[in-house]
Amino acid sequence: MKKGIIILGLLGLIICGGLYAKRKFYDPKHCLDNAKTEVKQLADNNEIKNGDLIFQTSLSGQSKAIQLATNSKYSHCGIIFSDNGQFYVFEAIQPVKSTPLDKWIARGKDGHFVIKRLKNVDQVLTAEILQKMKQECEKFKGKNYDLTFEWSDDKIYCSELLWKIYQRSTGIEIGKLQKLSDFNLTNEAVKQKMKERYGDKIPTEEIVISPAAILDSELLTTVKEN
Repeated sequence: MKKGIIILGLLGLIICGGLYAKRKFYDPKHCLDNAKTEVKQLADNNEIKNGDLIFQTSLSGQSKAIQLATNSKYSHCGIIFSDNGQFYVFEAIQPVKSTPLDKWIARGKDGHFVIKRLKNVDQVLTAEILQKMKQECEKFKGKNYDLTFEWSDDKIYCSELLWKIYQRSTGIEIGKLQKLSDFNLTNEAVKQKMKERYGDKIPTEEIVISPAAILDSELLTTVKEN
């Protein structure tokens, strides 16, 4: 009898632990609550500024292929701006738009993110330049996400959006441009995604900028990683 009670007690602990873990890592409301707390702390500690770049591991269908092709766990990125005391991420999803920072963080894998900033940000991102950046953002707002990663403004993908906004407003090129052929295209998951997007005609000479290339730029410094 005593042994049975002990076993039941252990099972109860396992079940409760599993439910807690599920709530902690998978419950959308819990993730958002955590993200709201995180953003408040960032704001209170003055750890975020207009023009900061933020990176996460997306839960989208193409995320794994991007991670494998670029040899990086980060597959999505955006630019942080503040508006009336609230922080937003300007990002290229479908369509290009601003997303509240807490919702953006909660949407990523495990709520994990990295914030990067120009090393000479105070000299570069003056009020005039920030206004110019926002004007560049407006030009892309509402555009469709570019599933084929073409180097044009007709459609746009996340890291391309960041690179072009910074280059056109500051003249600074954050991250080295590459060709599609420079990435690791040998993994089966990558091959499958490439087949879906391009068929048998893969544009290997297409200019591409990846989230990893921007993340690893020597022009940036890490502000926050959770």
